Amino acid sequence: MNPLSARLQSLSPSETFAMAQKSNELKAQGIDVINMSVGEPDFSTPDHIKEAAKKAIDNNFSFYSPVPGFPELRKAICAKLKNENNLDVDPTQIVVSSGAKQSLCNVILSIVDKGEEVIIPAPYWVSYPEMVKIAEGKPVFVYAGIEQDFKITAEQLEKSITPKTRALILCSPSNPTGSVYTRDELKSLAAVLAKHPGIYVISDEIYEHINYVGRHESIARFEEVRERVIVVNGVSKGYAMTGWRIGWIAAPKWIASACGLLQGQYTSGASSISQKAAEAAYTGNQDCVEEMRVAFERRKNLITKLLKEIPALKVNDPKGAFYVFVECSSYLGKQFDEKRIDTATDLAMYLLEQGHVACVGGDAFGAPGHIRFSYATSDENIEKAVSRVKGALEKLR
Repeated sequence: MNPLSARLQSLSPSETFAMAQKSNELKAQGIDVINMSVGEPDFSTPDHIKEAAKKAIDNNFSFYSPVPGFPELRKAICAKLKNENNLDVDPTQIVVSSGAKQSLCNVILSIVDKGEEVIIPAPYWVSYPEMVKIAEGKPVFVYAGIEQDFKITAEQLEKSITPKTRALILCSPSNPTGSVYTRDELKSLAAVLAKHPGIYVISDEIYEHINYVGRHESIARFEEVRERVIVVNGVSKGYAMTGWRIGWIAAPKWIASACGLLQGQYTSGASSISQKAAEAAYTGNQDCVEEMRVAFERRKNLITKLLKEIPALKVNDPKGAFYVFVECSSYLGKQFDEKRIDTATDLAMYLLEQGHVACVGGDAFGAPGHIRFSYATSDENIEKAVSRVKGALEKLR
């Protein structure tokens, strides 16, 4: 008899964390592994943000925080939304959580019932379908390949909608592809959703500040769907604060209240010290954000140039985040010694074992025949890693 709940038995482990763990195991053996599997900036948290956290400790911000977050932080988030996104949001519509992952899970658990469908464009972040499963909903995948820059069309969205559709999860800039939806593309999706008033949009904008197209565009800007959009964001990527665990939602008041009710029963408020640091991130000087963005864009240009020089790999030009999602199907079916490479996951493991480069197979993202490289690492590591990848691929027959 399996003592675990059916809910837990339905979940799949995170392939990104699994690859990171295997990479660390090899490193522990003294092997020089370049880890390009983890979605985490390699920069340190900016000093003024760290100083705010130290000050919060000295000022005894060591007690429970309000479940939806400190009023000062929620006001700072509202100001950010107004100044950067031209969105008018009230602090009562903001709920701060222990990371954007919790924010996403709060929303899905609050609006999705058993058997209801959630549309997830593929390639997708590994946790989206698992969160829907936790809510006993049904993930519905809509695939967009490299030929359309991994972005679904309005026609694809329309065809995927059924009477059971409850929500669409949209991620732009995207993990795992780095794709960014343009304003016109979002407008066309909003036009479809306008015809289906029972469908909500969960807009994951955690990579907002890491884009190479200029102004970030949010589907929440469109009047016809604005009251049905839940924006999910946080400080982890744009401010290099992954370990601080601060995410948030901006949502219709009834959804924000529901998420607060849910969060109040299983984690309560997020870390008080981390919230004060996040407040400093949003209210302080933003030069650090641009400095990191510029570095990521330089690295993106470098890695795409080098990967395009490897025969049979198909590489597009990602417009945001810090990932490049490479089509590698030409290498599947080949082998090294007695080991056959049948899947992208096999190829990722081969590159780790033979090239000592950690990446993630596209199978985990709903895109067989692809691999994801994170370029959140130094230029030197990028050059070295791609050289190793090229050498390992040349050995396949």
